[in-house]
Amino acid sequence: MNARKCSAWGARLALAGVACAAALTAAPALARVASIVIDKTTVGSPSASYTQIRGRAFGTLDPNDPHNAVITDIQLGTSSDGLVHYEASFTLSMPTNLATASGFMWQDVPNRGNAAAIAAAELTLGDINLASGWQGDNAGSTPTNGTAIPVNHATGTNMWIALPMAKNADGSLVTGTVLGRIVNRSGVGSQPLNVGGNPVPYLPATLDTTQAVLTTHTHETSNGVVSVGSVIPSTDWAYASCSAANPFPGTPQDIDVTHLPANLPVQICLKNGYDPTLLYQLVYPVKGAYVLGAGIAAFRDVGSFFKYAAQDDLGTPNPIAGVVKKSAIRGVSQSGNFTRQFIFLGMNQDESNRMVHEGAWPIIAGRRVAANVRWGQPDGVLELYQMGSEGPQWWVDWPDTARNLPTASIFTRCNLNGTCPKIIEHFGSSEVFALKMTMEWVGTSANVDIPLTRNVRRYYVPSTTHGGGAGGFNYTPAAVPSCPGNNYGTGTLAANPIPETQLVNVLRLAMRNWLFNGASPPPSRYPTIAGGNLVDPTQAAMGFPSGVPGVPASFFQPENFIFPVFQYDWGPQFNANQASGVATNIPPAILQAIPMKVPRVDADGNELGGVPTVLRDAPLGTYVGWNITDGSAAVGKPFHAGQVCNYVGGYIPFATTRAQRLANGDPRLSLAERYGNQAGYVAAVTAAANNAVAQGYLLSADATALIAAASASGWWPVIPAALPSRPVPVAASR
Repeated sequence: MNARKCSAWGARLALAGVACAAALTAAPALARVASIVIDKTTVGSPSASYTQIRGRAFGTLDPNDPHNAVITDIQLGTSSDGLVHYEASFTLSMPTNLATASGFMWQDVPNRGNAAAIAAAELTLGDINLASGWQGDNAGSTPTNGTAIPVNHATGTNMWIALPMAKNADGSLVTGTVLGRIVNRSGVGSQPLNVGGNPVPYLPATLDTTQAVLTTHTHETSNGVVSVGSVIPSTDWAYASCSAANPFPGTPQDIDVTHLPANLPVQICLKNGYDPTLLYQLVYPVKGAYVLGAGIAAFRDVGSFFKYAAQDDLGTPNPIAGVVKKSAIRGVSQSGNFTRQFIFLGMNQDESNRMVHEGAWPIIAGRRVAANVRWGQPDGVLELYQMGSEGPQWWVDWPDTARNLPTASIFTRCNLNGTCPKIIEHFGSSEVFALKMTMEWVGTSANVDIPLTRNVRRYYVPSTTHGGGAGGFNYTPAAVPSCPGNNYGTGTLAANPIPETQLVNVLRLAMRNWLFNGASPPPSRYPTIAGGNLVDPTQAAMGFPSGVPGVPASFFQPENFIFPVFQYDWGPQFNANQASGVATNIPPAILQAIPMKVPRVDADGNELGGVPTVLRDAPLGTYVGWNITDGSAAVGKPFHAGQVCNYVGGYIPFATTRAQRLANGDPRLSLAERYGNQAGYVAAVTAAANNAVAQGYLLSADATALIAAASASGWWPVIPAALPSRPVPVAASR
């Protein structure tokens, strides 16, 4: 039996320590991708001139190789041959006629099992796109979504990897303790333990509720003050599915790990139902710890195989052998955090000491994903008690003074062997206020700017929501967005429309030109302490105007406004500098809150210090990277009411006339006072677009399209008694 014939479910059983291990041991001792299987080939996808291949890579890792020694529990995940085995899905998109390929490959990191769509511009350029699985916690709720392994490989579309679980010397699975939370739920039905919208990926070690503790919280502030309610008696809840028709104690949870993921998520049934004003926090014993860091090494080796190998060990040719000349790893949000972790762990050097990628592009990512710690939860989004900000988050060796950790950087390992890639990173305002990004800029002391190295470029898109908005020039507010994360609630401010698309178009070409031709990208542009545009997170320091409709002064209080980085005490088996090992203090004590900085704003409340963007520099309102969680009775008074609405932005349109704004007590100039009419606004858009093009942050074609969109009739609001224009000048530099 060879690796091709071992199904993903068979592999899952083998990796859990059950059977079928011999099916993955045919590879030579040298650890790498040993074989690939092509499950589906589609000609004419994702464009007429492209072919897409979906398949699986079977590989091994040598736990004694120094390249892999950093992986938590790798010695506990070996098979009988002494190696760690994995099976990873991949999707390869390439020009059908490889003679037209550009020679550039993007290895895209899937986000929670979802591969990013390939940009039309990259298809036109002839670039190759590779996506491969890395997140091995099997966190989908069914076998067809998230990171769960699909039953049919030919029809599955999600990205996954089968990884081993850590085993004791006697072959039994290791056990431990984890935390799960249930928030904003009501009624008598059972509720799941979720993290970042997906199930907590660890099953109870026992259904005996006396071995766990279920506690209620009556309140939690943004800066970490927790008001504990009471402990729910073990007789009043169960690991079970229940409903009005199937009341407590309901149907017991299946806790057999060989049945994953059908028995996820973990369901909690309460005897007396859920109170929506309470948060429920469960600390419970678990089994089945995935060797998550092996997924990072597997991602490395899949990328290396398609870049360097001619064929696999069984003679199957690499479909793009000899074609790739340069490559870059790229990830967005969670997968951008993976990109930073990939580099931090030294994974940009493969086991043959080759550089895997010359470039890296972490997008809207300001931390490292928690994927190299036992019981890690990679789906976490930095809500309370979630990992991700531990250890160095910066690119140059820098002291971690507040946490008293060694001087280090994301580049510490790759600097030792010359495999650090060229970095382009970009992000916006929501990453500041909810995803704790500015520690990367100023360290834990938060009193001086950390310098960038010559192979890092940083771009901040001011006043944007997570990933950017829908764009356009529609003055009318869009619908109020939901707060991301674990059932957080909804916002009160309209959705923020400022896009990041146009900057992405610039940076895509900049990365390729940097790697192929050595052409320097545009200068880094982000708020700094030295430049006066990075300040304390208070309304006064920011200069945010008072009286903006829908923004109460109370929102800027520390208990509501921004998520700081918490220094947790995870216990003696956790390495706080490396964010590895085993967390044993559950929940951890909060030792301190690390100070945050935020961008200063102008008189309208729009941020300063980032790259020039047209909608920011010719505004129709105030654009913010934060939102306020709705606390009205109509939405059930969410637990986090009045606090920052996790990582989603907002938009507060200007009044149309002076009379209207005065009636509303609005300090911001109205549309009529600023622009007079649509022609005046188009003039402001034109000036803003030309300014961005001149500085290198906007393509000419995109500038033309933006000006045309602003000129299109039908969107400008009706303004009675229009006043003479008082255009707001576009600054030469923001």
